[in-house]
Amino acid sequence: MSQQQHPSDISIDQIPIDLPNTQTSEVDPADVPEEIRSITCGLASEHPPTNPLVVLKAARWWYIHGKGGTDPAFQWAIEWARHLVTDTPSDVEQFDEYLEYLVTVGLADEPHEPR
Repeated sequence: MSQQQHPSDISIDQIPIDLPNTQTSEVDPADVPEEIRSITCGLASEHPPTNPLVVLKAARWWYIHGKGGTDPAFQWAIEWARHLVTDTPSDVEQFDEYLEYLVTVGLADEPHEPR
């Protein structure tokens, strides 16, 4: 038996995709699902996620609901996944931009203090 979905609320996993709010220039922190918020903030913590699939889940959400390929949260998640897979150093400048973006979208109060 298949489950019907509303045309503006689709998903390929447990994280819904709100089609009218895709690729927007501003993300409302209240619209970020808790799982994505947790992963996103975790990427700025001392102990970031180590499963590339988990990281890519957040990257996908930010790509769809943020600024697409230019979204700093998307870019950092991709960079971190690359780091995990290849065991090469990550881009420190990109990380700093990501921390600033967390403040901009309201997921952190200060660049050095993610929630």
